[in-house]
Amino acid sequence: MSSRFYIDTALACNTHVELTETVFHHWIKVLRAKINDQAILFNGLGGEYEATVIEINKKNAIVEITAYNPDNRTPSFKATLGQVMSKGDRMDYAIQKAVELGVHDIQLLTSERCEMRLKYERDQKKIEHWQNIAIAACEQCGLNIVPTVHAPLTLNDWLMSDLPETKLVLAPNNRTENPLHNAKHTLALLIGPEGGLSDTELEHTQEYGFVPWCIGERVLRTETAPITALSILNFVFK
Repeated sequence: MSSRFYIDTALACNTHVELTETVFHHWIKVLRAKINDQAILFNGLGGEYEATVIEINKKNAIVEITAYNPDNRTPSFKATLGQVMSKGDRMDYAIQKAVELGVHDIQLLTSERCEMRLKYERDQKKIEHWQNIAIAACEQCGLNIVPTVHAPLTLNDWLMSDLPETKLVLAPNNRTENPLHNAKHTLALLIGPEGGLSDTELEHTQEYGFVPWCIGERVLRTETAPITALSILNFVFK
């Protein structure tokens, strides 16, 4: 399988493109690509392009775009993940795996028991870090549309925003009829923090049309829950 790289630039067949600093470092410096080596480039606007190295300089490289493949490999459903933030690697893991499983976009959230409170001056750096994790996940798994990681909102503000008709909230102790029976292909999925959403918050989500979704007998970690839920959605909407 060819190496894949996200590149933030316009791409078109039969053109020459200078690699961005990030792609140059990874492909040319780290992987030691040579003239005539090939890879796949994508810019998140749809599809992917075959590229061949035609020139390597000390600080940059030029590739020729030789072919286009329109396949985006996105699932048939469109899920917006509302993920209450957690500390450390758990949040990185949740974002990485959610992207690999085809999430459409990720809305970062704060809640009553949220462990993380970003300060304004740190917001952008952390969001850029998580967005880069989403990009790397797309490079690895073959997706060509990169999900957007949105700046944090409070749970209440998100509930009051314009959300799809189908809204699911993972609630381990809340057993209802199968919430996926009449689910639409466009949906919102809410995952609480490590300590779970409070009873008041769960009631509030239901006031805004969220349906509790209990998956099995076990209590899932906040980074495991979106993986389990999205895996089921991939099966249901296959």
